Amino acid sequence: MIGKQTNILFVEDELNLAEIVRESLESRGFAVTHHATATAGLEAYYSSRPDILILDVMLPDADGFALARQIRTTDMETPVIFLTSKSLPQDVVTGFESGGNDYLKKPFSMEELVVRIKALTNKSRTLFGEMTDPDIPVIIGTQYAFHYKKAFLKRKEDTISLTAREAELLKLFLLNRNQVMDRKSILLHIWGNDDFFTGRSLDVFITRLRKYLQHDPEVRIMNIRGIGYKLIG
Repeated sequence: MIGKQTNILFVEDELNLAEIVRESLESRGFAVTHHATATAGLEAYYSSRPDILILDVMLPDADGFALARQIRTTDMETPVIFLTSKSLPQDVVTGFESGGNDYLKKPFSMEELVVRIKALTNKSRTLFGEMTDPDIPVIIGTQYAFHYKKAFLKRKEDTISLTAREAELLKLFLLNRNQVMDRKSILLHIWGNDDFFTGRSLDVFITRLRKYLQHDPEVRIMNIRGIGYKLIG
């Protein structure tokens, strides 16, 4: 039994598999809400705000990638695991580009699924806790400490003050560290719209963050052509 019950939204149209997975997860202390369509899953997401989503890729009314992209327009933080029988490298790439955090191929063991769920939920909660506690910095690379609430970066004896929006953007990158984030989702999350002017603003803010982080070669904000950005470090 885990400490705080983790709420899982599970979207899977293979009902026999769904029942086995649901019962197995519930026996391990998770709370599971299951739906068989993308439409029902999206409605359940908005009404319950789960801790993690497990999405089948092939659904009767849409695919899991599309469902994840819809969720990522307003939520870049809730972890997403894709379940699929597809095994081509491009399918894996599509999963991550759609906002997924992990990708599990069928058939899979329940032990493997549970390990991945715990890794993602524990990571997200720990990082969010660090960012909301003004006394606990988030380490970036080998040289930087990010104090989210106080809006500054620390490097050795140097302190770099951040604007509120710079801090929010850096927080978003760190919550999705080593994951591709599409440009539209970033704009909607930080600015609330994705028009031309906010797009130009994002370019300016990305340039600023790169300048702040330039002293550590292990930290990079990469351009992912035609998609968006990825923070490595």
